[in-house]
Amino acid sequence: MSTTTAEKIVTEAMHLPPALRAFVAEKLIESLDAPLSPPLSAKWKKELRRRCSEVDCGAVKLRNADAVFKKADASLA
Repeated sequence: MSTTTAEKIVTEAMHLPPALRAFVAEKLIESLDAPLSPPLSAKWKKELRRRCSEVDCGAVKLRNADAVFKKADASLA
C-alpha cells in the first residue's frame, strides 16, 4: 500500500463519528497483536467490556500495579 493510500484512509476515517473512529482504532490496534495472541472469545470480550464500564463509571477503584505486585511478593516471602 502506498503512503498516499494510507493518508487517504486516515483522512476519511477522521470524518467518521467518534464512536466509529474508536471502533476502527480498536480494530487496528488489535491487528498489531493478532499474530502473537489468539483471538478473544465472546465471553472474554463481554467481561472486558463489563470491567471497562466499571472503571469508566467509577464503580471500582484502580490501584497502582507496582504497589500490588510489591504486596504480592511480600506475601510470598
